Order: sequence, then structure tokens, then C-alpha cells
Amino acid sequence: MSEPVSAIQGRAASGNAKGLAIGLTDAGPQGMVTLRGDLSSPALAAAVQEAVGVSVPGTREANFAGGRGAVWMSPDELLLRLPYGDAPAATAAIGKALDGEHHLALDVSDARTVIRLTGEDVPEVLAKCAPVDLAPGAFPVGSARRTHMGQIAVAFWRIAETEWEIVALRSYGHHLYDWLAASAKPGGKVGVF
Repeated sequence: MSEPVSAIQGRAASGNAKGLAIGLTDAGPQGMVTLRGDLSSPALAAAVQEAVGVSVPGTREANFAGGRGAVWMSPDELLLRLPYGDAPAATAAIGKALDGEHHLALDVSDARTVIRLTGEDVPEVLAKCAPVDLAPGAFPVGSARRTHMGQIAVAFWRIAETEWEIVALRSYGHHLYDWLAASAKPGGKVGVF
């Protein structure tokens, strides 16, 4: 059996004294399950808890614990994150737990790219192209947003004070990475935050 390969194949970069204080890292193959259904359903809440060990997040929120988590994507959709190899079994278990309840659980691990962004200037970079309020206090840890960046559909969330993740379709991985790297080059600071 072949090993999974990330679309951007381990690319990484870090900011320097003349650029923004940001690091970009390919998160590597990640387990991801799109789960659609009634987010207020007790059965769905139990299935999410069993699959990733966190509660269903509120609107525009992300809940993470120990590398597993759930991100709110829309009023009836979550993106579940877990180790790559666990996604097929989790998808099957969710389907079994929600049997008879209207839902969709789909393993999208191989269709997405995840880039980890670190550093104090991440909002400076993301604000250049995402129509999202990233001012201090407006996007605290645990916040998530589904939006567009340079005509690419993305979702991003804040895991810690200086740690973020952004996800896009696999085919846009290199373009998104290059855009983020260019936006973090010297002279790129907007100075709003």
C-alpha cells in the first residue's frame, strides 16, 4: 500500500527580521471528515464526541483537543479533524451512529490541503485577502471562518494565540502556499494590527 502524500509535499518557510513574523508549514496528510446534518441533534453530538473527542462547536467556532477537533463550516456542516489513518473508520462509525437520521459523512482527507501558520503577524497576512475582521479581540482563539482568499475557497481557524490552520482544496495547495509566502515577505506589513 502506498503512503499518503501531501499536495504541497512538506513545504515550509519562516519569517525573518525584515519580513513578517510568520511561519508556514505543510501540515501533511490530515484526516478530515465532512459531516452534514442537524448540528443540534443529540445523536450527531454523540457521534462527534466519539469520533474526535470534542463537542459540536458553535457558529464560527473550532474545538480542538490533542490534535483532533471539529470546525463549524455552515449551519448544517462540520469539518472533523483527526489522524489521517483514523478517518475511514471514523466516517463509518459516524454513519452507523446516525443511521436513520438525515446526514452525510464523507472522508475528504485526500481532497484537502492544510497549511499551519504560526507567529504574531498571521492576522496581517490573512487580512490582505480575506474579508474577515481579524483585529485584536475580533477573532479570538477558537474562532473559525469559511471564506475566500484570492478567489480560492478556504476555511481557517485559530488554534492558539499564534497558531492558525488554513484548509483548501488540494488542487489549490501550491497556489495558496505561494500566495501566503509572498504576502509575508519583507515590506508586506499592512500595519493595521
